[in-house]
Order: sequence, then structure tokens, then C-alpha cells
Amino acid sequence: MNTQTDTAVSAPARIVSTAVILAAGRGTRMKSQRPKVMHPLAGQPMLRYLLDNAAQVFDRIVVVVGPDMDDVAALAAPHHVVVQMDRLGTGHAARQAEAAFGTEDVAVLYGDNPLITPGTMRALLDQRRSGDTGLALLAMEPADPARYGRVVTRDGRVERIVEWADATADERAIRLCNAGVLCADAADFRRWLNEVGNDNAQGEYYLGDVVARAVADGRIVRAVVAPEDELRGINSRAELAQAEACVQARLRQAVMDGGTTLVAPDTVFLCVDTVLEPDTVVHPNVVFGPGVHVKTGAEIHAFSHIEGATVGPDAQIGPYARLRPGSDVGAKARVGNFVEIKATTLGAGAKANHLTYLGNATVGSGANIGAGTITCNYDGVFKHRTEIGAGSFIGSDSVLVAPVRVGTGVITAAGSVITHDVPDDAMAIGRARQANKAGHAASFRERLKNRKERG
Repeated sequence: MNTQTDTAVSAPARIVSTAVILAAGRGTRMKSQRPKVMHPLAGQPMLRYLLDNAAQVFDRIVVVVGPDMDDVAALAAPHHVVVQMDRLGTGHAARQAEAAFGTEDVAVLYGDNPLITPGTMRALLDQRRSGDTGLALLAMEPADPARYGRVVTRDGRVERIVEWADATADERAIRLCNAGVLCADAADFRRWLNEVGNDNAQGEYYLGDVVARAVADGRIVRAVVAPEDELRGINSRAELAQAEACVQARLRQAVMDGGTTLVAPDTVFLCVDTVLEPDTVVHPNVVFGPGVHVKTGAEIHAFSHIEGATVGPDAQIGPYARLRPGSDVGAKARVGNFVEIKATTLGAGAKANHLTYLGNATVGSGANIGAGTITCNYDGVFKHRTEIGAGSFIGSDSVLVAPVRVGTGVITAAGSVITHDVPDDAMAIGRARQANKAGHAASFRERLKNRKERG
């Protein structure tokens, strides 16, 4: 049977729920050339969170981007992308996606409001489908309502949204605040969007005006209350930092729930893809970049930085170690203080305990790398590999000039420069012969003294 043919002739899936994500913001208040939704949280663009969470709830996702936002469109793929050529407000942006609304429910979300969980999205959709709700919106009760728009309700229904600047003293005392996210039937949403005008100082079409159109249409509007941490918007660097703190708190709790000990949780920074297996221990002030997997029983000591690396079971890292992308530390291996490794495989039980750089290297099991060792992996144009065999002992302050292979069971003398391959079980000495010249130190000092006196 030809699968492609079957797919081609089958009826298209019915799109019963659509999430429209508004992502055309330029990040003006962030003083950035980067689109706002591309700023990272825990190592990934904030838009990625919303895309991944919405994909768990909605049948289709449509992302509205601005012109010349190819990077945002690429991140949104394979979801449908439409372009808002003229930035005329959030209502105008949502209107650009009308053709992709689907057949039933539509929710409009904001790319700079990325921390809404799938559970909250489902609650919004469920409220819309509860039977009497024409429009559902997300709201919150923040610790400091500040200048948020207030949600005015009566008997469980939303009567109106009032902006802080227009609110009376009594309205400003309301704790329920608008988060801006709306959900309605596709046909209703289209109609209300097209009824929204731009009779305001900015001449823009505001999505929030849909609430007033729904009420005027005699439809019931209800609010779904969600935690403030999920609904905080990001419009400035300070708000980006606040959102980062929220994401880090979630990630730390998740890894601790999964069996990792964080000795000082608030000082450990994780990426969204960090994997810490059970019975790992992480000491204070450790930073995990993208692409890290730490296996059971490993211990990461203080002030270490790990990115793009795998740490094997029962390995010891740090303190003050740096593991760069492409590093693979074997079981029970040790990477000690002020050791940096990059694109290097450290075999089981191998040790590099002090003040060492290993780049583009393979280190066999049980090898011991002495303090001050350097692999010279870069010739100014190309990177070259160093191979160190199992059980070899590399003396302190050795320099291994790649490409070079050091066999198994080799010993290199301290201070050696190794430029040629070393066969198995050999001892390599690559340093100048020492010469002691009797009395020369005293005569040298005398010459220096005479030179100084002559000025």
C-alpha cells in the first residue's frame, strides 16, 4: 500500500480548536534589535514555550509575525505563519489570522506571555465549551495589581474590562486583572474582531475591545483565574529577568522531585533541556547550558559550568570546572578544579584533576592527566585530535601537540612537549637537557648591579 497516496486522498482533519499566537512585537522597550519573542528563557526562545504548550491542547497553531521576522517564522515552523505587514494593534494582528481560524474554538495568545501551562489553556478551552460561555478570558490576582486593566464582574460574569488610567478608585481596588488572552467560537470571534474600531489616541485596533463587543452582543463572558507566574507579560529586561526566575524555580523543583539534590537551589541555573538523573548532587553556583545530561550518582561541585556535555554515572566534576560542547565524561571519571575540556571523551575512571585544558581529545579509561597539561589542538586554521591510551600517565605541565597519539600505558615526563606519536608502554621525554653552570648566578647578579649603577 502506498502511504503517501492514502494520505493524499484522505479527508482533511477537522480543525476544532485553534491557537493564534501574536508574535510581531519588536521589543522596543527592551532596547533590542532582536524580536521580543526570540529572547531566551532558560536557554530557549520564549516563543518556544508557548508553541510547545499550545501544541498539547489545540489542533492547530497559527503564529502572527511582523515583516522581516524570518527567524521567528523559522522557529514557528511547521505551524502556519501569517505576516502583519502594518502593526496596527493586537486586534489588527489577530485579524490577519482569520482565514486560519478553523471551524470551532479560537484562542488568541501572546508570544511575550510565554509561561501559560497546558493545564491553564485546557481550563480556558473547557470554560468556553461549558455551555453558556460565549467568550472566556484569562485573569489573575497579582500580589501588586499596579497598572493592570481590571476585570469588572457581576454574579460570575465579566461585565467589562477597564484600563487602569480610566478606572475609578473603586475599580482600581478590584484585585482581578486582565491577562489579555481570549477564547471564543471562530465565527463569533471573526465578527467581533471586525467590529472593533480604532477610535483612540494611537489609532490602533485593540484585542481587548472584543470583550465589549461580546457583552454588547448579549453573550456571557467569564474569566478563568490562573496564577500570576503563568500570566506575567514580558515587555522589558526587568520583566524578562522576573520570568527567568519563574522558569528556574519550576525547573529546580522538577529536578528535585526527580531525585536530584540541589544543595543551594537558588544558586543553580538550569536549561529547559537539562537532564539530571536520580541521585545526582549539584553543589552551589553551578550553571548548566543547553544540551547537558548528567547520569545517576554524578556529583557537580561548586562554580562549575557545563554545556553540551554528558557526565557519566558516579563521575566527579569540579569545583571550578568547565565542560564545553562535545564533552563526554565516563563513569567514575574526574574533572577537577580549573580544568576545561571541549569536544573530548574522558574514559571510565580517567582523571584530570588540576589546571588542565583538553580540547579535541580522546582519553582512555584509567588515564591520569597531570596538572598543567595542555592539548594544542588548533594550528590557526584546523582543529586536530589528541589520543591518549588507557592507563597512561601524563606528567604535569606536558604539552601534547596535535595531531598526536599517545599509546596505552604510556608515561610522559613532567614538562615534556610531545610532538610525535608514543608507542604503548613507552616513556616519552620531550624537554631540553638541564645544565648547571657553577657560579653563574652570582656573576649574573653582579653584572646586573653594575649596569644599574651606570644608569
